[in-house]
Amino acid sequence: MGVRVGAARLAWPVWGLCVALTAVALVLFVINGDARPAGSYGTLDAVVDVAILGFPTVGVAITGRQPGNAIGWLFLATGLGNTLAQALLEYGAYALLRAPGTVPGGAWAGLVADAVIWPSVAATSLLVFLLFPTGHVPTRRWRWLVWAVAIDVAAYVAGTFLRPGELHYFPTVSNPFPISIPVLAEIGGLAAPALAAGLVLALVAMALRFRRSRGMERQQISWMFYLGALLIGSIPVTTALSFTNLDVGGIPISELAFAGLLVAIPLAVGVAILRYRLYDIDVVVNRTLVYGALSVTLGAAYVGSVLLLQLVLSPVTQGSGLAVAVSTLLVAALFRPVRSRIQATVDRRFFRRRYDATRTLEAFGARLRDQLDLDALGTDLQAVVRDTMQPAHVTLWLRKADR
Repeated sequence: MGVRVGAARLAWPVWGLCVALTAVALVLFVINGDARPAGSYGTLDAVVDVAILGFPTVGVAITGRQPGNAIGWLFLATGLGNTLAQALLEYGAYALLRAPGTVPGGAWAGLVADAVIWPSVAATSLLVFLLFPTGHVPTRRWRWLVWAVAIDVAAYVAGTFLRPGELHYFPTVSNPFPISIPVLAEIGGLAAPALAAGLVLALVAMALRFRRSRGMERQQISWMFYLGALLIGSIPVTTALSFTNLDVGGIPISELAFAGLLVAIPLAVGVAILRYRLYDIDVVVNRTLVYGALSVTLGAAYVGSVLLLQLVLSPVTQGSGLAVAVSTLLVAALFRPVRSRIQATVDRRFFRRRYDATRTLEAFGARLRDQLDLDALGTDLQAVVRDTMQPAHVTLWLRKADR
């Protein structure tokens, strides 16, 4: 226990180092201006630098409550690796592009950043899925995947250092490492696809853990599946936003949405592990399905009606806003009936127990208006309670009215 507490105290210095590295990266970002490494996204780099601090922050919270949970340390490693890589890239951009020859080590900074940034993202993401939520593999037979990830990361780092030619982030600069072994570099090049295959296996391990889990752990894994569904569903949304010119304070809204996702990932995992109001997950999933489907349905109805009405009314209205006004009123009128229909469909397909309970209560309410036999009513009421609440035991007490 003392070792774990001592290790947990290390989390705060790591978090402080992440904050310091982020501050260095932001200062150099401002100084560098347009002198950017290859693959840079401009202002998005600065937004990501800040958003990535969500990982070490949640990591500190997890290690403080559960020092033995490896996921907290994985989040700290993710934050440290990313902030270090970003600070090194900004330093390399200053040394090689902004003010060449004024400071040393620019090529080495670019090389180390390339070797660090991919494992800190991909490897830790894979291991989080594999170890969630306890910080341990589902069964002992999955330990080989942890070792495979460690070997894969070592191969990637070695391949990055030993690869001859130009640097990935600074194509005009040669690799400064004095040794080049092309064969090992080629093996290291296979590390990224191997991690992608490992991510699929980690998701399989989580699915198997979910099938065997009960109670709290099942709710925790449900949060992760919910997060994964949101991430997949957000891809077309962020892609569509990237084609717009909307911005907030000069930062494109698509970049802010991406940064929001970076914050949401560690936050959702932290909520699941620290068990904060966890049993509301069924309500959250239900509302997401209902209002997500409702938004898509009404959006499609609005666009379709606008196009159709403009086509029909254009000879009469000559481009006025009548089609838009009529479409808006139509969508407003459809909101309540469409929402009720979608809610019933979602409950029937994904929350069958709730749907059946609602139907049972509605049927009981209809019978209650016509039921006159008190004994039959009591028997019916107990049956309804068993079907809807599923208690271990049901007892009905009736008190005689005072005369």
